[in-house]
Amino acid sequence: MKNNYPTPHIKAEPKDIAKTVLMPGDPMRAKLVAEKYLDDAVLFNNVRGIQGYTGKWKGNPVSVMASGMGMPSIGIYSYELYNFFGVDNIIRIGSAGAMRPDVKIRDVVFGMGACTNSSYGSQFGLDGSFAPIASFKLLSRAVELAKQKGIDYHVGNLLSSDTFYDDTERTMSWAKMGVIAVEMEAAALYMNAARAGKNALAICTVSDSLISGEATTAEEREATFTGMIELALDLGCGL
Repeated sequence: MKNNYPTPHIKAEPKDIAKTVLMPGDPMRAKLVAEKYLDDAVLFNNVRGIQGYTGKWKGNPVSVMASGMGMPSIGIYSYELYNFFGVDNIIRIGSAGAMRPDVKIRDVVFGMGACTNSSYGSQFGLDGSFAPIASFKLLSRAVELAKQKGIDYHVGNLLSSDTFYDDTERTMSWAKMGVIAVEMEAAALYMNAARAGKNALAICTVSDSLISGEATTAEEREATFTGMIELALDLGCGL
């Protein structure tokens, strides 16, 4: 591991960060997870307001750190965590929009793969299109935990979109290829994990539906996303 820390984005040392990091997009959700779930949580980063904490869950060290919104943002933070701080596993805990009628509000989706309309993968100089996929180690255990906890879940392909407001309104065209939900970060995370030889999984709770138009409020997301968070924490404990 390179002695390249602190970085411009993470003011910490490897000893400050656990081998497993949960990554919500929102810094306030990182703060909420640390304060509500972790014992002895310590703030290790607040550069640009991107809060990162390390504490213990059921006696096991775990970190939680925000990723910001979009692939460029999670691309920076996951790259630095994997390559400079010795992190082995990153579990994204975020929200997603359902793209199938059987995927309901507050269901949990596990991203087995992540399609994208981004050019993020072009940096790797490949003669074709790379297919970003999750770590099977994390995915298989996450599914078992969901079954044990009685969580309504779906496993499938996500769409990591570069745009939240799409002028072409073609997002739903991905559904015909079996894509189950849209979010904005997983593909970059999976690509960085593949390049670094590390593990990644995106776990998202459905916050709105592109089919029905139903949506949750910010307050509802904070109050009802607990199943996803506790599942991710238990997942991190087993690594």
